[in-house]
Amino acid sequence: MGLGHCRLAVLDLTESGSQPMASEDGNLHVVVNGEFYDFENIRTALKTEGFRFHTESDSEILLPLYQKHGVQSLNHLRGEFAFVLWDSGRRQLFAARDRFGIKPLYYTRIGGRLHFASEIKALLAAGAPPEWDWETVHQVHSIWAHPPDRTLFRNIFQVPPAHYVVATANEFKVLPYWDFNFPTQIEAATNPAGEPEPIARVREKLHEAVRLRLRADVPVGCYLSGGLDSCAILGIASLYSPRPIRAFTLAFDDPAYDESKIAEAMAQHAGAQFNLVPVKSADFSDHFNGALYSGETLIYNPSVVSKYILSRHVREAGLKVVLTGEGADEIFGGYAHFRKDMFRHLYTHDPAELQRQLDALYRNNSISHGTLLSETAPAELAPLREALGFVPTFLEAPAQYIRESKKFFSPGFRAHFHARNAYADFIARFDIAGQLADRHPVDQSLYLWSRTTLPNYLLSQLGDRMEMAHSVEGRLPFLDHELVELVTKIPVALKIRGSSEKHVLREAVRDVVTDPVYRRQKHPFMAPPATRSSASPFFQFMQETLRGRALKNVPFYDAREIEKLLDLLPAMDAAGRERVDPLLMTFLSIAKLQEIFHIGQG
Repeated sequence: MGLGHCRLAVLDLTESGSQPMASEDGNLHVVVNGEFYDFENIRTALKTEGFRFHTESDSEILLPLYQKHGVQSLNHLRGEFAFVLWDSGRRQLFAARDRFGIKPLYYTRIGGRLHFASEIKALLAAGAPPEWDWETVHQVHSIWAHPPDRTLFRNIFQVPPAHYVVATANEFKVLPYWDFNFPTQIEAATNPAGEPEPIARVREKLHEAVRLRLRADVPVGCYLSGGLDSCAILGIASLYSPRPIRAFTLAFDDPAYDESKIAEAMAQHAGAQFNLVPVKSADFSDHFNGALYSGETLIYNPSVVSKYILSRHVREAGLKVVLTGEGADEIFGGYAHFRKDMFRHLYTHDPAELQRQLDALYRNNSISHGTLLSETAPAELAPLREALGFVPTFLEAPAQYIRESKKFFSPGFRAHFHARNAYADFIARFDIAGQLADRHPVDQSLYLWSRTTLPNYLLSQLGDRMEMAHSVEGRLPFLDHELVELVTKIPVALKIRGSSEKHVLREAVRDVVTDPVYRRQKHPFMAPPATRSSASPFFQFMQETLRGRALKNVPFYDAREIEKLLDLLPAMDAAGRERVDPLLMTFLSIAKLQEIFHIGQG
C-alpha cells in the first residue's frame, strides 16, 4: 500500500497537518481531500473518551472515528470530502466520497494493482491506457451526464457520490451509505407543514451551514452572481465575518448573460469588497484547453471556461477558499425545467391554463431554451414514462439533441448502439420502488437531476475541478447534508409557488439580500454561446478545431457531416445557432480531449 497527498493548507497551516496521517498505534493511515465541518465538537467528544490528537487539522478526526465506528464513521462526517484509509491490522482499504459528489474519487486496476486518485490524469500517469469508453460516450450524448460510476475513459471508474469502497486481497465492494429521501405523496399529505415553520428552520440551518464553512485559518471569499443563491450566501456570511468579505463576479460583454450590476449592488448591501472579472470571447479560446484538461470531461457551454478563469483570478488575488451558491436549485427546485414539471402536474386537466403557464415560462427564460427547456418529448423517452409515469423536463432537451446528432456518428458507432435505448439504460440504474415511486413528480426530477447532472457536471465542471485547477477550495453551504435532509421533507408547494421558484428559500433569506435579488426569477449561470458571433475568436477556434485533424481522429464521429453543419452556421439565425451550440461544444470537447490525452479507440 502506498499513499500520497498534495496538500492545500486551509486549517492548521503548520507541517503537523501534513498527510498521510497515522493513528497512534500505527495501524491506520489516511489521506483526505476536502473538509470535515464541526470537527472541533467531534474532536472534543473523542478526547473525553481517551483519544489523543497531534494536529489541529480537521482530517485527523477520521482516524479515531474509524477506530470507534468502522465504516459507520461516515455517518458522523459533515462536509465535502474524498478519502482513502488503510487498515493494516485488517489489511483492508476503506475509501469514500461525500454525499453529493463535491470531491472526486477515481479508481482503476493496472497489472493486478488497485489505484485511487483525485484526477483521471493521475491514473493515466500510473499506467492506465487512455481509451474511450464507448458506453459512456453514448450516454453523455443522450443524457448530458455520464453514469454515476463511470468516466469517458475505459476501465477508469469513479466512486459514486454517497458511496464507499471496502477492498481486501479477496474482495472489492462499492456500497451506498446515504441518499436523498423525498417523502411519498401519502407522507407529504399526512404531514403538511405550515409556512412559517419551514422558513424559520431553513433560515436557522442555512446560517449554521455558512458559519461552519467560514472556519479557516486563511481568508474566505465568495463567488457572487446576480442570483438569489450566491447573494444569500454572501449576505449571511457577511453577518458572521469579522472583516469585509471579498466577492468575485464574472462580467460578460453580452447584456443577456451579464449579472454584474445586480451583483455589485448586492456586494455594497453586504459591505463586501467587490471584484469584477471581465471575460470576453478571446478568453474562451485561450483557456478552453486548460479548462478541459482540468475537468477531464465534456464542456457544453463556455461557462465552464469562465469558472476556470474566475478561480484563477481568486488565487491570484491571494485567496484559496470561497463560498459558492451551488446546490440550492437542486434542493429547492430552482431551474425552469422543475417549474415546467410542476405546471404539468398541477394543470393536467386544464390544458388552456397549462399552455398559458408554459408560454409565460418560455418568455421569461429565454436563455434556457435548448438546454434546460424543450417543446416536445421524443418517443425514445418512453422508458422514462413507463417507469415514472411522466418524463422529467430536463431529459427532453438532450433527447432532442441525440435524435439530431445520430447523423454525426460514424457508421460503426451507430451500428453498435442501434438496438440500445439510452434512457432505458439510464433509468435502470435507479431504485424506482425505493426512492422514486409515489413521489411528487418534481421530487422525482430533483432526485434524478441531483444524482446525475449535479455531481457529474455542475459540481465538477462548474465547481471543484475548475477551482482546484488553481488550488482554490470551494465550500457549498446549500449542500450541507443536514440542511438537505430538512429541505427534502418540505412540500413541493413551498418550493415552487406559481411562477416563483425557491419560495421557502426566498423568504428565509429576504432579510439579507437586496429587493431586486429577492424578486428576481432564476437566471441560470451560462456564458454567451460559442456560435453567437461569427467574428468572435472562440467561434473561429471552434471552426478550426472541428475542421482539422483533431476531429477526424475521433473514432465515433463522421467528420464530413460535422463540416456540413459548420457550413450552415453563417446562414443560421441566432435561435438556430443557440440550438446547435451545445452539440458543437460536445464535438469540440471530444476532439480536444482526444488530442490532449492521446486517447485511443477503446
